[in-house]
Amino acid sequence: MTDWTIVILLVLLGLALVIIEVIFIPGTTLVGVAGLISMIVGIILSFKYFGSETGWLTLGGSTAVSGVFLYISFRTNAWQRFALKGSMDSRVNEVEILKFPVGLEGIALSALRPIGKGEFGGNVAEVKTAGEYIGAGESIRVIQVATNYIIVEKIN
Repeated sequence: MTDWTIVILLVLLGLALVIIEVIFIPGTTLVGVAGLISMIVGIILSFKYFGSETGWLTLGGSTAVSGVFLYISFRTNAWQRFALKGSMDSRVNEVEILKFPVGLEGIALSALRPIGKGEFGGNVAEVKTAGEYIGAGESIRVIQVATNYIIVEKIN
């Protein structure tokens, strides 16, 4: 009786870990590998304890239960609850270059270490320094504008 309990628990534990891996922790991680190993050990022990016929039945049953689970989960779209449905349409720091001409002065809204937020005449943008630290609230000036970034310096 104890042998059956061990085999059944190992196979069920392995199946549960594989299900947890597939549903909650996508990717090949330790949980899925541990589940697969648990199922394999349970099947090997069924061959060892009960012979070839019972071992093959255990292997077939485990495979069938796993297959039924996967079929039902894909057929009922159970994965849709866990799927990412949103998408991002924007790009990083889409700057209208005409709003931030070289020489424009503004205020650092956050500490620039070397990247942070700056405000120039009501327009807020992510700005970058040449490497120096500029504290929040300090006056800054645009010294270069490129496609993806605005470089500023501290006004003394």
